[in-house]
Amino acid sequence: MELLTLAASILLIALTFFLLRRSSSDATLPPGSFGWPILGESVEFLFGKPEKFVGDRMRKYSPDIFKTKILGEKTAVICGPTGHKFLFSNEQKLFTAFRPHPMQHLFRSYKPKSAAAVPPPAALLPSKDNDETKAIRQPGFLKPEALMRYLAGMDLITQKQLHIHCHGKKVVEFYPLSKTITLTIACQFFLGINNPERIARFVKNFDDVTPEIADKMMGLLTAGYSTVATTMTFLMKYLGLNPDIYERVRAEQLAIAAAKKEGVPLDWEDMAKMKYSWNVICETMRMVPPLQGTFREVIEEFTYAGYTIPKGWKVYWTVSTTSMNPQYFKDPERFNPSRYDEGEAPPPYTYVPFGGGLRMCPGKEYARISILAFVHNVVKKYRWEVVDPNEKVEGDMMPEPQKGLPVRLYQH
Repeated sequence: MELLTLAASILLIALTFFLLRRSSSDATLPPGSFGWPILGESVEFLFGKPEKFVGDRMRKYSPDIFKTKILGEKTAVICGPTGHKFLFSNEQKLFTAFRPHPMQHLFRSYKPKSAAAVPPPAALLPSKDNDETKAIRQPGFLKPEALMRYLAGMDLITQKQLHIHCHGKKVVEFYPLSKTITLTIACQFFLGINNPERIARFVKNFDDVTPEIADKMMGLLTAGYSTVATTMTFLMKYLGLNPDIYERVRAEQLAIAAAKKEGVPLDWEDMAKMKYSWNVICETMRMVPPLQGTFREVIEEFTYAGYTIPKGWKVYWTVSTTSMNPQYFKDPERFNPSRYDEGEAPPPYTYVPFGGGLRMCPGKEYARISILAFVHNVVKKYRWEVVDPNEKVEGDMMPEPQKGLPVRLYQH
């Protein structure tokens, strides 16, 4: 009997110690909820809207940071411009890139390395001697001098694809067309494929590309294909719904065309003149970010906003914590390109569609000139009406119009 009493006492003491230790540890974690056992809050995140998921919890727990469990991972969601700055400033110091396993299919392919294969944090830090890091972040073919050489080709490809798919048509689904245009440009630009039949086969079978090939191409083609096509598509939507903005864009592009000899492709100086058109593109990316957010893995325990995030946790970052926040963008639901006029720039770290820091999208300039070349050619030849202004937008991380954004075309 005495032994049972002693054993029960020891068990009670151990349990009390464990609970107190756990309580003390949890007290330093951000507010929030891990949701259901096993599932966590994955259902709400994946089958709702990520931006709503984050916004609801910012209001409930904290506008700075909260905890959750998504796709099997304990996750801290860092919010707002201060959070953006903190994240961008600590890439490869406190965080490294990560994709949860259930998202592998969404992002083509992801093969996590074994722990033994992952380099220690020091090896991940960029330095003057880290040529591989510099090559990844600053590939030569994405530098301005290389883009200048390819600009004329982008212009000609866009002209040709618009003629093939739009000439004589009354209604065109622009999301599939945008994907065709951007993948054709990306194939020639990144892969050196310029055979029309081969490109057509590649476009048709892109969704079936093998994981091995996709791993090599994913970063480049995601930046040069999916995100650019998404922005082009929703640009068509907002120009179609805002005739006054369309007319200003067209006037700017016609002035550029009038200053050139007929048949001469766009050049770098032309890109610099497309200030209002770029404002419209920026507003499109604010309204519909081509990529909602990304995950990071914590490689070094850190403290933020008074809370401690353990090593091994994941961090989720999303542009939606600022891009649709009336604190930073007045009337955020209104499409207003004048937000980006000279002297009217958004506050720092509130407009970040290309990310920031070491992981700022290296294809930002490529995306800019690709979309501007598209705008130049499409507004010169066509005006359009959006068939269904209320068309539903699908996709959790990469938005796309449910019906492909059909538009009714009118040739000038």
